[in-house]
Amino acid sequence: QVQLVESGGGLVQTGGSLRLSCKASGSTVSMAAIGWYRRAPEKQRELVARISIDGTTIYTDSVKGRFTISRDNNKNTVYLQMNSLKPEDTAVYYCRHELKDYWGQGTQVTVSS
Repeated sequence: QVQLVESGGGLVQTGGSLRLSCKASGSTVSMAAIGWYRRAPEKQRELVARISIDGTTIYTDSVKGRFTISRDNNKNTVYLQMNSLKPEDTAVYYCRHELKDYWGQGTQVTVSS
């Protein structure tokens, strides 16, 4: 069974940075597309970024140029580097195994103004 564990969230000021990690077990991240999603209060969950098996990445428009998704196959971990954070980035962030639809438990990111 696939398990995904997120970490790296926290409280940061506007303009700050955080790096989220999504550690996988039971599956190899290099053999799956992994997505980072977020759910802000009173908003629908949205896809933030995705890395495909071939390394292709996509981003939602609001984070382009600020966030970077990457993968470390040796550590079986997918990262989301978040720079120039804004209050509207405040949300619970989840990673998802796109093929098998497994989700992590989420990590809270709060950006103060």
